[in-house]
Amino acid sequence: MKMLEERIRKDGIVREGNVLKVDSFINHQMDIGLFEEMAKEWKRLFAGKPINKILTIEASGIGIAAIAAREFGVPVVFAKKSMSINLDQDNYRTQIQSYTHGKIYEVIVSKKFLTKEDHILIIDDFLANGCALMGLLDLVRSAGAAVEGIGIAIEKGFQRGGELIRKQGIQLESLAIVESMNENGEIVFR
Repeated sequence: MKMLEERIRKDGIVREGNVLKVDSFINHQMDIGLFEEMAKEWKRLFAGKPINKILTIEASGIGIAAIAAREFGVPVVFAKKSMSINLDQDNYRTQIQSYTHGKIYEVIVSKKFLTKEDHILIIDDFLANGCALMGLLDLVRSAGAAVEGIGIAIEKGFQRGGELIRKQGIQLESLAIVESMNENGEIVFR
């Protein structure tokens, strides 16, 4: 998606350790107009799929998933990274290692929001090593639900996550795939 690639070139910052900082428009301050265009593209890419829910993970994926859910006309469910007193006790759980935060989270989705009748589109902001997506796939499979596809804003094509997902035969649609980047700010897209 050229619009997203241009925005990454303009406002993205490459940090040490292959970190692409896009907090000025994706995951701290959010550009809703950009999110709307991304949602329209995913709607086109997943046309004809019987999607009835969108699933994401707390926290950076929520904004993008909410706009996508509006475009698809379905609810969005997000996996929580911590248990709270107001969360039901009947949950699906899995563990996810965060690349960005360098720690393992137990993520939780209430069983009443993820069922075997659901046809899920997973939406997230980044795909690097695939740990978050593998955890979300585990939650969907635990529920007996169907994964209709995965929509990613930015995929780091030089890391293994995309390959892991595609080998499973899942339709993965990344709107911008970064082939390489360096600390001089040079970003090459696939």
